[in-house]
Amino acid sequence: MKIGIGCDHGGVVLKGAVIEAITEVGHDYYDYGTFGQESVDYPDYAEKVCKAIINGEINKGILICGTGIGISIAANKFKGIRCAHVTDEFQAQMSAEHNDANMIALGGRVSDEISTKAMVKRFLETEFAGGRHKNRVDKILRIEEKNFN
Repeated sequence: MKIGIGCDHGGVVLKGAVIEAITEVGHDYYDYGTFGQESVDYPDYAEKVCKAIINGEINKGILICGTGIGISIAANKFKGIRCAHVTDEFQAQMSAEHNDANMIALGGRVSDEISTKAMVKRFLETEFAGGRHKNRVDKILRIEEKNFN
């Protein structure tokens, strides 16, 4: 699987842990920046990773900003993106299992490296359950179709 990573300056500190987790579970990663601690705008990096998913260049994305909130809001403005802001392993699992999220957002100022690795691994190792959850995701997709067309 191909995983895209995008972050602002507030997320750079956790990017290494994200990369380690991705490679430890055997996936490839593509780093869309940023690469330093100089102040940048998180919507720019959310857009890069979202477009890569939409265009089929990557399968899933992991975004990081200071809290994970702003970058997740920006990501969810793109048709076809289901980005869950997660703060623990259970949320990471449920975002994949119940919501078929193709992206998670993490907070560089609220999560440590150990919990970040655990969340990323859980997200990437969890498959969508389908069933009753598919019906709910389909409803989300119908809402998306009405509002993006």
